[in-house]
Parts: sequence; C-alpha cells; structure tokens
Amino acid sequence: MLLTDTQLPAPGRRTQPAVTAAPEPPTQWHRVLTLLADVSLFIGTREVWTQAATHRPAVAMVISVCYASILVCGVLALVVRGRRSLARVDLCVLVTGLTLALCTFVLFHRGSDESVLTAQAARDLVAGHGVYGHPWPWLFGGNGIALTPTVTGGYDYTYGYPPLAPLLTATLLPLGHGGLPAIAMSTGALLVGTVVLWRLLPVPWRSAATMACLGFSMISMYGRLGYPAILALALLVPVVVRWPRIGRGGRLGAAGVAQAACLGAACAAQQLPWFLTPFLIAGIYAVRRGELGARAASLVVLRLAGVATTVWLLINTYFIVSQPVAWFKGIALPLVQGAVLHGQGLVGVSLYLTDGSDRLDWYGYASLLLLAGLLALSVLFVRRLGPAVTVLPWLAFYLATRSQDGYYLMMTPLWLAAAVTAPASEFAGAWQPFTARLGGPQRRPARIAAAVLLLSPALASAALAATGSPPLRMEVTALHHDTRTLSRLTLRVTNTDDDALAPHFTLTRGQGMYPYFSVLRGPATLAAHATATYELRPPDGAYALPKPGQRIRLRVFTSSPQTLSSAWVTLPTT
Repeated sequence: MLLTDTQLPAPGRRTQPAVTAAPEPPTQWHRVLTLLADVSLFIGTREVWTQAATHRPAVAMVISVCYASILVCGVLALVVRGRRSLARVDLCVLVTGLTLALCTFVLFHRGSDESVLTAQAARDLVAGHGVYGHPWPWLFGGNGIALTPTVTGGYDYTYGYPPLAPLLTATLLPLGHGGLPAIAMSTGALLVGTVVLWRLLPVPWRSAATMACLGFSMISMYGRLGYPAILALALLVPVVVRWPRIGRGGRLGAAGVAQAACLGAACAAQQLPWFLTPFLIAGIYAVRRGELGARAASLVVLRLAGVATTVWLLINTYFIVSQPVAWFKGIALPLVQGAVLHGQGLVGVSLYLTDGSDRLDWYGYASLLLLAGLLALSVLFVRRLGPAVTVLPWLAFYLATRSQDGYYLMMTPLWLAAAVTAPASEFAGAWQPFTARLGGPQRRPARIAAAVLLLSPALASAALAATGSPPLRMEVTALHHDTRTLSRLTLRVTNTDDDALAPHFTLTRGQGMYPYFSVLRGPATLAAHATATYELRPPDGAYALPKPGQRIRLRVFTSSPQTLSSAWVTLPTT
C-alpha cells in the first residue's frame, strides 16, 4: 500500500480555495452597445412625460422611475465586471424600453388612417360583412385622419391589406372605439417582436434589439399609428434571424417549419414582406445548393415555400371564398390604386424641382425594374450581397411614386437581425451562376458590366419620369378672396399633350396636399392642344390663405396617362 503525507487543517480554521475564479469581463464594445441602447431611450421620453404630467400623473411617475432606471443602467453598463452581470443590465434596459413604450401607448393612441381602416375591417368582419371593396368615407370626416388621394381626383376609403391584421384586431375590439383596437394590436406585436429579437440574438448583441425597436422613437411611433406593417415586421423577425441556416443538411426541421409559417403569416399581414420573400428564397437556394447540390436545394426551397403558402392560404381562405374578386383587388390595392406622388425619393424632382411630368408611370416601372435588377444581382453575387438581402428590396421604393421613408424605416430591425446572425461567412460556399465568367481574372470588369446591364433599365426609366414635361400650362386669371380665405380660383388651362386629359386640381403648401377643389365651370376632359377656362371652389367653400411670405403651389393630376402639372399662385400684396 502506498502511503502519502497528509497535512490536516488546524482546528478551528476554515479551508479556502487556493484560487478564486474571477468573473469573465465583458468586451468593451458590449459595454458601449448597452450604453447606446440605454441612451436611445431618452429620445422622445420628455414629450411623453410632459403630456403625462398634465393628464395622467400616475403614468408620469412611472416614466420618472424609467428615468431613474436609465441613469442607473448607464452607470452599471460601465462598471459591472462580469459578462453575466452586463447581460442582466441588458435585460433591465429592455424592460425599461418596454415600459416606456406602454406608457407612450397609454397617452398617444389617436391612430392614423391605417388604424381606423384596420379596426373598421375587424368590426365588419365580426358583423359578418365583407371586408374588401367597401368604402368607409365617414371614418375620415373632420377627425384629422389623413386621406390617401389618387390621381383620379378621389380618395381611397377601402381596406387594402391582407386580412391577418383585422383578424387579430377583432379579438381586441372590446378595448374601445376608433382605431384603438388596431393600435393595441400593432403595439403589442412590436413589443412581442422586440422580445423575440432580443432573445434570439447572441447575448452581447441583445441591447441592439432594444435600441433598434424601441429606441430613437421611430418604430414604436408606427406601432402607435396602428400600421399592419409592424405586425409583419414582428413575424419576420424569427424568419430573418440566422436565415442562411434554414434547411441546413437538407431538412427544415421544427425550427425551419416555424420560420416558413412565420413567413407565410407575415405575407398575410401586409404587402411589404412580398418584396423581401423572393430575396430570401433565392438566398436560401444558393446557400443550400452550395452545400447539398441543385436537387436537394430545390427540395428544401419547395418545402419552405409549401409551408409558407399553406399558412398564407389558411389565413386568406375565408376571404377568398366569400368575396374572391374584392379580396384580390383589395390586397393588390396599394400596387394599383394610383395614389398621388408622395415621399422622400426621386419623385421629389417632379414635385419640388420642376413643374411636373407627363411620364409619372415610369416611376412605377423604374421601381419594378430596380427590384428585378437587384434580385438578379443578389443571385449573381450572393457571396458578396447575401448579408444585405434584408436591405436590398427597399432600395426599389426610392424610385416608386410612393417613396415614403416608412417603407424602409419600419423594416430596419431586420437589417440588424441579419447583420448579427447572417454574416458574410455564411455565404462563403454559396452557389453562384456564371462563376467562370464572373470570377476569372477579368472579374472586376465583368461584374461591373453585369451590374450596369441589370440596373440600366431602372435608371433609364427613372430618368424618363424625372425629365418629363408638365402637359398642362396654367394661368391664374382671377382670385376671389378676403384677407384670410380664398373662395374662388379661375384659371386658363392649355393642354399641350397629344392625349385628352381629365384634370383634378388642388393647392399645396410644402409637402402636404389640400383636398381636391370642385370644378364649378370647365370641361371634365380637356382635349389635346385645347384651351379652356376653369373656375374652382375649395371643398369647404374657403381655403385659408397662408401667412405673408408663404407660397402656394397649384397642382393638377391626371390619371390616364398619369401626369402632374404645377404652377405657383401669386397672391396680391394687399
């Protein structure tokens, strides 16, 4: 037997481990990211607190506690020593952001045209009435809810989105009147989507989810306006996180099936996911083909598309059966409604820099061509462009007739999700067509030539739209007004185009658009190269004149073809 010397501890003394394991310190960039997320919660909070202090003191006190939480989290983000401790600070920042979002919802829930339409669609659904094809003009009368004017001289009063949002809103109708149920639905979807994104991201990146979804007061504003796109965003979050791994090994698995189901549900909530879906499917096919080959990759994509389509059809089945034509026209409405130019994109050239264009349709063509060109480029160069798949589709809206920043702003959390969980390394082995021609020694000129070839049609179409000439030449011949209001406006209008045009008149200040004026005298359709006199009346009988120095722009829209003609209205100085 082998004997060893053993030193017994002295009586009454406790043994201590030789080395105490210190907590692993977090990286400095993790601290900075947590701090930035914490700071972002300050944005817009004072306005909410000011309103609450006047009308809801209890909510103001909750916001004051949130202020304390932001301050304490700022200190802890810089002084805690362990990664687990900093992760707890991330959780505290998230809870603070969720609390502030709920407080803001309590105070500001007036909504928008999208919320009142969604809530009314839910009420008609519960009552057994049709959701699509039924105008509800009374929803917009005198309550400050914005209208969507069209180039036909009218307004869109119908519901024009897929049906998932009204279906979910129907369960919240007891909450109140107006658009409140729809606002609660979209705000709830945003909060759930934020938590899901926070949970799915790697621990050091979680505060970025809080910052992107709840900070800066951007996405949460659209939630409070009741936009169905926020519901679509929440459903797309689990789809986009680690999306290049969908179907890895040739199997979808439970996670892949759930992602496919969420994709189908997102497409049944709003139309924006329709533009992202082809890019995701093409990217998944390229990654899987590089791993498994063409046949196995095709099977993965078919199963993915099959699950997504099945979910989409299940959500839409009732509406397809009950009102098929109205349903189809309703979900296609934003694409074909002919809404007037609006947004921060290239249409600003025709709206603000020139007097209009007789080729407005080409903005729409340019947008579609750019979308197709970007999709083709993402296939050709998936190893380079794959990480940007969640951003590329929204570039097309910059050339569209409706180029509002909300179309891409609302999807920015998806950019974050892909940036963190779909890096370039995921696409290193992806399949690319024409590799020999685009990857040889002359690859740079070849790639530039391919990009120019695919993007040139969109750029040419955009140039055609922006350089068009206004078809109507207008001269103000009489103004009937007093010191404050305009009651009549008389114009001499000449059609310089080769087509007969049906003009619709309005006045604008800045970027807003006043409701269309009534035509008291003048032809409904002005023949080609003809001149006529029009007498116009404001829709409410009087148009409030601007302050001295503010200019008024007369705008005239036509629908077939879509054109815009503009002219400045000079007011008398006395």
